Amino acid sequence: MSTLFVCNTGGHLVELLSLAERLPFERGEELWVTFDDAQSQSLLRGRDVEFIRYPSPRDLRITVANTIAAIKLHRRRRFTWAVSTGAGVAVSFLPVARAHGTQCHYIESATRVTGPSMTGRLLAAVPGIGLHTQTTQWSGRRWSYVGSIFDGFEAVDAAPARTHSVAVSLGSSQTFGFRRLVARVANILPPGSEVLWQTGSTTVEDLGLPAVPYLAAGQLEAAFATADVVIAHAGVGTALTALRAGRFPILVPRESGHGEHVDDHQVEVATELQARGLALCRTVDELCSDDLITASSRRVQRTASPPTLDLGRRCAPVGFGHPRL
Repeated sequence: MSTLFVCNTGGHLVELLSLAERLPFERGEELWVTFDDAQSQSLLRGRDVEFIRYPSPRDLRITVANTIAAIKLHRRRRFTWAVSTGAGVAVSFLPVARAHGTQCHYIESATRVTGPSMTGRLLAAVPGIGLHTQTTQWSGRRWSYVGSIFDGFEAVDAAPARTHSVAVSLGSSQTFGFRRLVARVANILPPGSEVLWQTGSTTVEDLGLPAVPYLAAGQLEAAFATADVVIAHAGVGTALTALRAGRFPILVPRESGHGEHVDDHQVEVATELQARGLALCRTVDELCSDDLITASSRRVQRTASPPTLDLGRRCAPVGFGHPRL
């Protein structure tokens, strides 16, 4: 038995690591395929990893290059299972794995509340790949509901409300900045607050802030756990890290209209978590100092262990391609 885990970094990697613990089969030997950055170096330390080239969103040239890397990988290794949470790297690797007889499963990101991503729509056209969603809103014959990474959390009251320390996180995006959020938070912070600014690729040098572009996964979760308030972009990985740290985060979605992402899926995940009672969802313009007080008066705790994923029957026999690509 051997399992191939393949995904982009950022929230996709955080999700896949979490979901891997809930798989209904023995994983055996594992290989993780993703991009080489500070997050993957931290989260996958000690694991068998192959790094591939990072494509900017919908970069066809790098997608093709990564597909060639997938073909070369399958010439020298065989896998029983392949599992991915996206994004573009899944388009390169899962069809190749399927053509070599591997049992493939694509689990759509929890950010996709109203329908599949572009990656999901492309993989739905590939025969034999198991398709799974983390929401019931659009599950059906093609897409099976397997539960959510946000299952098993609940918010509780915490007193007193304190805003002495604030952790601000913009995630690990290598492509998109989120300067609007940094500027807004700087304007509403209570005087004398201690602030961690984890800013990713956002340029803030001219603002005079003591920013840290990236933190190791354990360091970020520890920073969240000791902060009175967590304010973050609505990336699924950052949100999950905040919940695990016991914090009730203020999630501010990036907006495509401001060039902060390729679409507005972060609005969906922030809205979903607010509906679950696990976060505050605010736009940049809505965010105010009262939100910090509200968020600091709540804490999040784990109420139950999430159930094993139900991936259904094994994938159908290979019906396309050639096993010796």
